[in-house]
Amino acid sequence: MRKLALFSYNYGNEKMKQLEELGYEIIIKKERGLRYTEEFKDVEVLVTYDPFNTLDISKMKNLKWIQLLSIGFDQVPKDIVKNNNIKVTNNKNGYVIPIAEWIVGKILEIYKNSYKFNENKRRKIWRMDFSLMELYGKTVGIVGTGAIAVETAKRLRAFDTCVLGVNRDGRAVEYFNKTYNSDNLNEMLRSCDIIISLVPSTPETYHLFDESKFNSMKEGAVFINASRGDVVDEEKLIESLKSNRIKAAALDVFEKEPLDKESELWDLENLIISPHNSWVSESRDVRIYNTIYENLQRYLKGEELINLVDIEKGY
Repeated sequence: MRKLALFSYNYGNEKMKQLEELGYEIIIKKERGLRYTEEFKDVEVLVTYDPFNTLDISKMKNLKWIQLLSIGFDQVPKDIVKNNNIKVTNNKNGYVIPIAEWIVGKILEIYKNSYKFNENKRRKIWRMDFSLMELYGKTVGIVGTGAIAVETAKRLRAFDTCVLGVNRDGRAVEYFNKTYNSDNLNEMLRSCDIIISLVPSTPETYHLFDESKFNSMKEGAVFINASRGDVVDEEKLIESLKSNRIKAAALDVFEKEPLDKESELWDLENLIISPHNSWVSESRDVRIYNTIYENLQRYLKGEELINLVDIEKGY
């Protein structure tokens, strides 16, 4: 008997037919304003991004698995998922490469003062800058050692950097020279020229980067956040950037999005802002589809799904 799957994204006739040929009957509905109907009562698989403000999945009594199109899963109603033993998988494979490239790009943009040269070009100013720095030989600390962190570390090692990492238990991770457990975060911060935040949003990581963490960093360190906005106390980051304790920062995520036009962050010359855009690439949809295809295949065979997330831990 064919499994019933609900998709809130249409990958085109050819690709959707490939998925049906695996052994699925597929319902395709637009995500915006999606609400429960009797048509969904036998749906076993939900492939989606975030319909949960309008779609009450507690009514989908046969739902066994949610395949997200995103990395994060803050949008998922966790109590319903836990109470009904619904599996959740994310799609980190679709985004790890563009985000890792964005991180390296922003570090180089800061060290080579590219954003300042672009401003001078706009104003038609020809002025040499002798403050440019090398990435070679720097010590980089990545807080969080998941898939994005691994791809970032892999690329940074090509610049002959020393890459340090922090995770819960200090376990060794490929491409990292050394890892620390989370209790020793401050020790790592003190030794790093560049700090990258790649931790999930959990109660434990809320405002992880606060005044004490910024004060623990090396004078003149660079700070990058491509994880979640609420892991950073923005007021304390602003203070650190104004005092030049932090040389410069690049943020792709913010506590409130879109970023308020009145936010002081806009006015900081040593801050690069991008509008939660680091995940975008021309190859993203292909990678996302490949993950969906692989997992749908595994589900039918009763095999372990890839990118299974732990709702309790938050990653």
